[in-house]
Amino acid sequence: MLKGHPKGLYVAFFANMGERFGFYTMMAILVLFLQAKFGLSAEKAGDIYSWFYFAIYALALLGGILADATKKYTAVISLGQIIMFVGYIMMAVPGLPYSVTVVALFTIAIGNGFFKGNLQAVVGQLYDDPKYDKVRDNAFLIFYMGINVGAFFAPFAAMGVRNWWLKSNGFLHDGSIPALCHQYKDGILENTSVFQQLADAVSLNGPVTDLGAFANSYIDVFSKGYNFAFGIAAIAMVISLMAYLIFHKHLPKREKVAGEKTLTLREKPLAIPVALAAGAVAAILISFLKDIATGSAIGLFVAFVTWIVMIATKEEKQRVVSLLLVFFVVIFFWMGFHQNGLTMTFFARDYTVKTVGQGTFMFFTLWRILSVIVFIAGIVLLMGKNTFKNKRIIGAVMTIVGGSVGYYLYSQGNASNPIAPEVFQSFNPLFIVSLTFVVMAAFAWLNKKGMEPSTPKKIAIGMVIAAMGFVVMVIGSLHLVSPVDLQVLNDAGDVVQVNPVPDSSRIMPYWLMSTYLVLTFAELFLSPMGLSFVSKVAPTRFQGVMQGGWLLATAVGNKLLFIGSFFWEKIQLWQLWGIFVVTCLLSAMFIFSILKKLENATK
Repeated sequence: MLKGHPKGLYVAFFANMGERFGFYTMMAILVLFLQAKFGLSAEKAGDIYSWFYFAIYALALLGGILADATKKYTAVISLGQIIMFVGYIMMAVPGLPYSVTVVALFTIAIGNGFFKGNLQAVVGQLYDDPKYDKVRDNAFLIFYMGINVGAFFAPFAAMGVRNWWLKSNGFLHDGSIPALCHQYKDGILENTSVFQQLADAVSLNGPVTDLGAFANSYIDVFSKGYNFAFGIAAIAMVISLMAYLIFHKHLPKREKVAGEKTLTLREKPLAIPVALAAGAVAAILISFLKDIATGSAIGLFVAFVTWIVMIATKEEKQRVVSLLLVFFVVIFFWMGFHQNGLTMTFFARDYTVKTVGQGTFMFFTLWRILSVIVFIAGIVLLMGKNTFKNKRIIGAVMTIVGGSVGYYLYSQGNASNPIAPEVFQSFNPLFIVSLTFVVMAAFAWLNKKGMEPSTPKKIAIGMVIAAMGFVVMVIGSLHLVSPVDLQVLNDAGDVVQVNPVPDSSRIMPYWLMSTYLVLTFAELFLSPMGLSFVSKVAPTRFQGVMQGGWLLATAVGNKLLFIGSFFWEKIQLWQLWGIFVVTCLLSAMFIFSILKKLENATK
C-alpha cells in the first residue's frame, strides 16, 4: 500500500493518528458531557459544540498564515501539539465551572489550528516531486486512513473509562438518566415514576430510596467519568508529539527559494481593510437574519475570500477561484456529516434500543468487534491474490484465531446486552479504514481503463452519496415519536418538561450503522479528494493558507451544525434529515455545473 510513497508519509500518518485518537475521544463524548454536567438543552449544547467545531477548523487559517509567512511548518505543527495537550489536561480536571470548560475548549482549538492544516500542507509538499505526483490522491487516502485508525479506538476508550468509573461508584450506565436528574433537581419533573424505575435499574447497591441524593451523585460520577476520558486524549497527544519530534527529519523543509514570491500581510495594503469591510457587512446581514455567532462565522469566510482574491496575481487567480468554489460546496457536506457527534448522537442515545442480542452485540465492544475484523481480514487474505510470501498462511491463522475468539465472546453474551451511544461513532472510522483499500483499488482499476473520474467529479459524486445516507435516516425516522411531540408545555407555551422517548420509538442500531456506511463512501469520495485537490491546485506561496481555507470552509459548515440541534425539538425527525438530503443534492448539482472550470484548474 505504501510502495512508491516517500518516508515522510509514515511520519505524518502516525502523528496524525495519535492526535486524532485524542481528538475523537473527546468528540465522541463532548455533547453528552455538556448535557450531563451542566444540564444544557439540545439547542444550547449544540451551540457550544458547533462553536468549538468551528474554532477547531477556523483557526487553521491563522496557523496556515503563520507557517506560510515563516516557512517553519514543522515548528508550528509542534507548537500546536503542545497547546492541544494543555487544553486536554484542563478538560481532564473534574469539577471545572462552565466558563473554564469553554476556555479549555478554545485552547484545544488554537492548538489544532496550528497543527491540522499545516500537517496536511506538509503531506502535499511531499508529493510536489514529479515522481510522486501520480500517487498524490492515494497518499491523501492513506493519510486520511491514519485519522480514522485513531478515531476507531477513541469511542471505546471514552466509553470504557466512563463505565469503569460509574461501576467503581456503584452505578451502571444509562444515557437517558442525567437529563432526568437535572429535571428532578430543578423541580420540574412532575412524574417521578419513570425516573425511580431507571434509577433502581442502574443502582448496584439496591433500590434508590432518596432520588435527590441519587440525582446529585449520578451526575457527579457520570461527568467525572468523562473528565477521565479527556485525560486519555492528553496522553494520546504526548505520543503524537513524540512520534513527530523523533521522525520529523523525513518531512520536507519548505525553505524560501531565491526570487520566489511569498505570502506577506503587507502585500496590497488595501486588501486587508477591504476584506475586513466585506466580512463585516456579511456578518451584520447574517446576524440580522440569524444571530451574531453565525454572522461572525460567515463574515470571516467572506473576509478570507475577499482577501485571497485581491492578493492573488493574474496567473494565480484561476486556481484560487476554483478552490474557493469547492470550499463553498464542502460547507454543506460538513454541515450534514458532522451531525454524527450531535443530532446523530442524540438519535443513538434516545431513539436506538438500549439492549441488543448476542449477534448485534459483537459490534459494540472493542474485543468483540476486533475479533470480527480479524476474521474478515483473514478471509480476504485467503481469497485474494497471492501478492506476498506466506499470505495464505497468515490469512488462515487470522481466520482461525478471529473466528475462535469471536465465537467464544459470542457465547459469553446474554440474550440482552446493553450498548452505549458513544460506540456508534466508531463505525465511521472503521468503515473508512476498511473501505479505503476498496476505493483505492476501484480508482486504480478505473485509472488503468482510462475511466477514473477527475478529483472535482469525485467530490460531486461524494455529495450525491451523502444525500443517500440521509435518505436512510429519513426512512428510519418516519414512524417515530419526535422530540417536539415529547414536550410538556405550560399555559404560556413554555416547555416545562421533556418526557423520555418511549421504548416503542426505539429502533435497531442497523439504521444508524447503515447511514454511517453510506456517509463513509461519501467521505472517501469528498474529503481526502478535497485535500488532494487543494494541494494540487493551490499556488506555491498559498499552500498553508489554502489548506487553512479548506478548513475554514469546514469550520463554517461546523458552525452551521446548530441547524440540526435547533430543529431537533421543533420539527419531525424525518423532516430534520430531509434538510441535509436537499442541501447535499443542491451542492452536487452546483459542482457538476462548474466541473469543466474545476478540471481546467488542475492542468
